[in-house]
Amino acid sequence: MAKTKPNNKKSKKRNKSILNKVSASPSKSSTPPASPSIILAEASSLLQQGNIEGAVKPAQRALGLLDPESEEALPALNLLGEIHIELGDIETARQYFLQAASIDEDGTVGEDVGGGAEKFLWLAQLSEHGGKDSVDWFEKGATSLRAQIQALLERNNVHAEIEAMLLEKRRKLAVALCGVVEVYMTDLSWEEDAEERCETLVTEATMVAPTFAEPWQTLANVRISQQRMDDARAALKRSLDLWQDLPPESDVVPDFPTRVSLARLLMEADMNVEAIEVLERLVGEDDSSVEVWYLGGWGLYIMGDKQKTGDPKADNEDGESWRISWISSRQWLNHSLQLFEQQDYEDVRLGEHAKELLVVLNAELGDVGVGQDEDDGGEWEDEEGSVEDEEMVES
Repeated sequence: MAKTKPNNKKSKKRNKSILNKVSASPSKSSTPPASPSIILAEASSLLQQGNIEGAVKPAQRALGLLDPESEEALPALNLLGEIHIELGDIETARQYFLQAASIDEDGTVGEDVGGGAEKFLWLAQLSEHGGKDSVDWFEKGATSLRAQIQALLERNNVHAEIEAMLLEKRRKLAVALCGVVEVYMTDLSWEEDAEERCETLVTEATMVAPTFAEPWQTLANVRISQQRMDDARAALKRSLDLWQDLPPESDVVPDFPTRVSLARLLMEADMNVEAIEVLERLVGEDDSSVEVWYLGGWGLYIMGDKQKTGDPKADNEDGESWRISWISSRQWLNHSLQLFEQQDYEDVRLGEHAKELLVVLNAELGDVGVGQDEDDGGEWEDEEGSVEDEEMVES
């Protein structure tokens, strides 16, 4: 899937003049000033260390030492765009990427000097208008990536490093294609050829990068929209099989937001056990996500409901499995609401749904498990005692 669009929490009352801003006065000492590349390396290092605000001034200073209309400014413009995305200042980030796109219009400038497809992919997600505008930027990025892939294939000496570059560019191309699919499934779903475009794009994505999870996940999304649930489940299983046994640091493991989307698709496809497994792993990596805790609670609620009503697909041999699932559901939902309040979370509908589910759970369970519900992400409590995560999932 494409990169997740950040929340715009900063003021949009910025203008392009910021692109030419120089944040530091020339040095009065006899020491020669540092080169823009050295200053940019400092800014990049600060960004990687998490000092986002500290990275702004050196990056702006580097840009101020360059001609902002020339190719040599591309690395600084791209870095400033990424810095402002991290700051949540989407309008300023967009202006930097637009300036970079005006310099490298076709993405033919080498990536080693700040060119390539990345700015187009960001602009697709940061588009104010979405729809066709996003598609146009995604397609510019895809065209640039196809050209880069072809150039690498035409090299006489294709060694391990080139193979790695090819693999990564194919993945980026697949993600760009999947991004277009998502636009056609949402903003442009009314277009007459939307379904046909989705089929063509997702087919290319799965052919370009079959060893990565993202295109199979997008294929599953398309199949769910078509009510082809068996095909959707097959695509989701293939997506999961590619990474679920790999360590978090593996490059094959999809990013966090992509796996959150995956959990939602698994739940839509009635693969709730697999969804909970994905969500448990996400909690292990970052236990501060309101959405992850909410989805875990919702998934466990659905599992418990199926067990309680005797769904033949649900495992409820002892007749009490639903209680374990619902007690666990209450734990996840309570924790989600705690984080919701702490973070002043913006998705009001999510919070309301979590509360509605808790009303049902509390009415059915009473005080069973209360006291262990909150702040217990490692094990789940039932009437008999503790049940480890793995046992809960199997139930």
